[in-house]
Amino acid sequence: MPPAFLITIDTEGDNLWARPRTVSTRNAGFMARFQAAAEKHGWRPTWLVNWEMAHDLQCVELLRDVAGRGVGEIGLHLHAWDTPPLISLTEDDTRHHPYLTEYPEPMMKEKILRLAGKLEEVFQQPVRSHRGGRWAFNGIYARLLRERGLTADCSVCPGVDWRSTKGAPKGSGGPDYRDAPTTPYFVGERNITQPASAPMCESLLEVPMTTGANRAGWQRAVQEVFSPRHFWLRPNGRNGAALRERVDEAVEQKKSHAMFMLHSSELMPAGSPTFQNDDSIERLYDDLEALFAHAARRGCRPATVDQFAQEWRAAAVQSQA
Repeated sequence: MPPAFLITIDTEGDNLWARPRTVSTRNAGFMARFQAAAEKHGWRPTWLVNWEMAHDLQCVELLRDVAGRGVGEIGLHLHAWDTPPLISLTEDDTRHHPYLTEYPEPMMKEKILRLAGKLEEVFQQPVRSHRGGRWAFNGIYARLLRERGLTADCSVCPGVDWRSTKGAPKGSGGPDYRDAPTTPYFVGERNITQPASAPMCESLLEVPMTTGANRAGWQRAVQEVFSPRHFWLRPNGRNGAALRERVDEAVEQKKSHAMFMLHSSELMPAGSPTFQNDDSIERLYDDLEALFAHAARRGCRPATVDQFAQEWRAAAVQSQA
């Protein structure tokens, strides 16, 4: 079977890298262009939506239409510092952006319940997929998501170590994904970077982000963005050719999937540090058009995260029969 081409969009407020005291959501007005670009080539994005975007009427209207037409999926993207209940973990949560995994378990659970409930209320369908804000994830988090009825996560970035990236100043930083598999696996609570020791088709399925160690052919594209030692299937305005190379690798190595990611705010001029003006946005769309067309030519198949997870789970159940 050819690899699935999974498009994931962290759907969140404007330029959160700047740690704004008041979060705006103007980027919702720029999302329709991306959806149209994906649909043109038959792709079905997974829009992973956070709290403020679930309250933006323009975002809600667009994504209700997307979900209603079956041309995309709504998932959950939880930013712990602004998802209620709002109880401060640090002296300034807006500045530090603590990880959900740094909160007590009852608070983690309540935040998951509140955001999942809000998304299902406004988008009028179940929420099944998830990505942690700032890539946060651990065994407790996995169990709480599954208890709420979610079936798939895409927080794991194989090879990437977030421990030096702090949330709470006195905390231990983000998760360590250096040993995580690059293929999907059912998550065990003891070690989220290792598959469960026994078949656990009722467990949360991890669908890892497409990342990998840089090779000589990709150095030109990634030196100054994201992580200098890792390639991400994530546009930065200078890596269009490298993005297509990664799709080629997924096809030639018969991988299960290639996962693309971007933030909704990166679709708007000055909505992120990466794309600062109209010209940079146009270059982004040039790269997106080339990538989306290339993935289609290489025979990749469209799926949302939940659709992919359903296929994987069905195959796992069949193999156990």
